[in-house]
Order: sequence, then C-alpha cells, then structure tokens
Amino acid sequence: MDVTSVTSAATTTAAPAPASKISSDFNTFLRMLTVQMQNQDPMKPIDSADYAVQLATFSGVEQQVRTNQLLAEMQGKFQQLGMSEMASWIGKEARSAAPVRYDGTPVTLSPNPAVGADRAVLVVKDAQGNLVSREEIAVSTDPYQWLGAAIDGAPLPAGTYSIALESLNGERVISTTPVEHYARVIEAMGGPQGTKLVLEGGIEVMASDVTALREPQR
Repeated sequence: MDVTSVTSAATTTAAPAPASKISSDFNTFLRMLTVQMQNQDPMKPIDSADYAVQLATFSGVEQQVRTNQLLAEMQGKFQQLGMSEMASWIGKEARSAAPVRYDGTPVTLSPNPAVGADRAVLVVKDAQGNLVSREEIAVSTDPYQWLGAAIDGAPLPAGTYSIALESLNGERVISTTPVEHYARVIEAMGGPQGTKLVLEGGIEVMASDVTALREPQR
C-alpha cells in the first residue's frame, strides 16, 4: 500500500527568532548616548546636530531590520499557503521531464518533435548513462505508451531511466530534448528553493517544472 504525505512548514512550530544583533547595538547606543550627555564637558558640549544624525542613522537601521523580519515572516506564510494547495496534488499524475521509474508497466510519454522533423527516435539511457534503447516513433505530439523494451526487444529490468527525443530530418539530428511523462505524486515537500514533489519510485521534481496534472489513469 502506497503511503502519501505532505511535508509542510505549517506542521511544525518555528522557534522564536533571536534578537537582532543590530537591535541590541541600537539599545546599547542609546544607553551610551545618555551617559555621554550626562557626563559631557559643559564648556565644550557636543553639537546637537551630531546627536540628531547618529539617532537618525541608527533609527533607520533598526527600521530596516524590522522590515526584513516582516518580509521573512510573510515569505514563510506564503510558503505554507503554497503547501496547502500542493496537498490536492497528492495521488494525481504530474507531467514533467524527470527521469522515468520503470517497473514493468507501460509509461505514458508526451513527445514533442521539433518543427521540420520527419523522424523521431526515443533515446533511452539507464541510471549510469548507458544507452539501452533506441526506438523510432511517429512524428506526433500524441501520448505514447512506452513499454520498456531494450534494443533487442527484451523487457528492460526495473529501474530509473532517462528518455530523450531525437528529432531528425532525414539523417540529420535537429534537436535532442528530454521527453515528458506522467507519474503519480506521492509527496510534496517545502524547501528554500520552492515546493518539491516526490513521484512514484522516489523520483523528485520541482513543482514549478510540472507542465500538466491529471487524474490517475485506470
């Protein structure tokens, strides 16, 4: 039985942020300034303009620190909202150009031949980068059921494979691009780079790299 989960910053309570060092320095400055004013030479008092400049400078820094803290808090809240939306993705099939986890069942590919191509060839490599299959397919953007056949036609062993599409005009290769495919989403994880999805077989892909979403195909 597959286990699905959503990992979110919203499920944990963040520890309170420590006081800013600049804030601490600002309070120290005020205390030192007060002492300085109390003990200044009455014959040579410090110019009040100097006080104003120093106070304005430290006040501006303090305000910037607080602004940064508020922005960080807002970013965390936006991330939590994003994770809540990602929860609805669990169990659906996402389309991306991530590596394919093959377990013996057909995989739905979404080829996209280049303009001007009159031939299209699937180029399949294993996790070590070894070429294991070259399969010519129709020059079409229609979904294609990849059966996992090796060069000799025998079934490939279960594992992770990268699939690219060679678009050719005659014998000339126009382009080689990763082929997108559908895989079921089993987990969503938040992180500093954004939301990452875990597909069946443990394949990871950024949510921003998903180009389509559909209900599981029976």
